[in-house]
Amino acid sequence: MPRPVSDIPNLGPASEEGFARAGMHSAEEVIALGADEAYLRLMRAGTRPHFIGYYALVMGLQGRPWNDCRDKEKAGLRKKFDALKAEAQTTAAPGTLPSHVERALNDLGLLGRMTD
Repeated sequence: MPRPVSDIPNLGPASEEGFARAGMHSAEEVIALGADEAYLRLMRAGTRPHFIGYYALVMGLQGRPWNDCRDKEKAGLRKKFDALKAEAQTTAAPGTLPSHVERALNDLGLLGRMTD
């Protein structure tokens, strides 16, 4: 039987809801995708990027407490997070961004560039 996403250390009910909105309904799915792909899917589904959420996921998938991330490791994860955030912003499909963001990008003539 599949385990709930909240079985992953550092993740709770709110995280579980976000993963479900992004189409990930079990801990096994998130584990199989890995932290980077799972977080990228969260952002593409409209979850607001948050660095602590990202590294809490990374630490949780390693079985570590969220606050175990420090110094060089944290700096390296920040670079990965920033790259994932940029990728999510440039590869978002129509309908996956919050509607007000989609309207603003469309008004600026940028939405077509993001989805090409």
